[in-house]
Amino acid sequence: LNVSRETLQQHKVLKVIGKKLVRKALEMLRKLALRGDKAEKGEKEDAEEGDDSTAEDVVDEDEKAELEEKEAKKQEEVNDYIRFWKQFGKSLKLGVIEDSSNRSKLSKLLRFQTTKSGNRLISFAEYVSNMKDWQKDIYYIAAESEEVALESPFMEPFQDKDLEVILFTDPIDEYALQNLPEYDGYSLQSITKEDLKFGDEEEVDKKRTEIYKDKFVTLSDWLEDTYGDKIDKVTVTARSFQVPAMLVTSKYGHSANMERIIRAQAFNDPAKQGYMASRKTMELNPRHPIVVKLLELAGDDAAQDAQATKDLAWALYDAALLNSGFSMDDSKGFAERMFRLMQANLGLESLELEAPLEVTVEEEDE
Repeated sequence: LNVSRETLQQHKVLKVIGKKLVRKALEMLRKLALRGDKAEKGEKEDAEEGDDSTAEDVVDEDEKAELEEKEAKKQEEVNDYIRFWKQFGKSLKLGVIEDSSNRSKLSKLLRFQTTKSGNRLISFAEYVSNMKDWQKDIYYIAAESEEVALESPFMEPFQDKDLEVILFTDPIDEYALQNLPEYDGYSLQSITKEDLKFGDEEEVDKKRTEIYKDKFVTLSDWLEDTYGDKIDKVTVTARSFQVPAMLVTSKYGHSANMERIIRAQAFNDPAKQGYMASRKTMELNPRHPIVVKLLELAGDDAAQDAQATKDLAWALYDAALLNSGFSMDDSKGFAERMFRLMQANLGLESLELEAPLEVTVEEEDE
């Protein structure tokens, strides 16, 4: 038979066979995951009856980490699907990106760590079952590692409200999330992006935020003029964090972690990085003393033009940039500003170098 391989591959019968094989494979994985979850649930109930302590009950950090590691190992022993996931999880994430027709089924097979799961891996279904009554979105953060994600200042409001946040630390996660905007009617919301809503806001909270915005409009306008095209806008945040300011990206733009991934790609074109960079918004913490003092300086025309005031404004930007997970794009300017701030704090009149030491060289007798 003189039939080309390309013609055979495009035959409709082979396409039907391919779809049925994918459907059967997904059904097999669904049943495997269901059996694993049931076995894990049964093991957990037995442990509770035996009055075994869990990681949530322990206060000591070292003991808690040891128990979390033990729970993760026990989960892998009991749950066969977790063993499968650790070997082929990336392939399922790739399926979320490429197979739009089976995306809903694949999303139910995804597993990940959260701020409350310790080292255990959980599903979207388990996350949704743990959600607060007033919670409307599924919250996540994408970062380089679990440690970086947990130490991010973006986590502070969620810790205060006792909200669970999914930790995505695999580079492919960012690409998969772009193709998975929601799960079971709940939107997936990055905590590093603007327009973040918690769902428990009251009218008094909205009114307080508006009052703060009116109060800090002078500072916001001055910072926008100072930063220029470095940021899109400056606003007052409704989040509760301890730092004076943070940088968030637009809802549909690249996150700081995605920018890091793009920069690290082998065939990345540096000339196109400017087009791919996300639009940043600075969110000010109106209760922080540094921001309150800057508001006072921004209202004084003489203080506005002072180099020291501008250096303080740029120091605020630099700190927010690093705290938000972005890389420093102007290291030379950053160093110069730090030296000027050190000069002011040390009371130095100038940063000019001192004259070199005079060295007397004695002539040797011939």
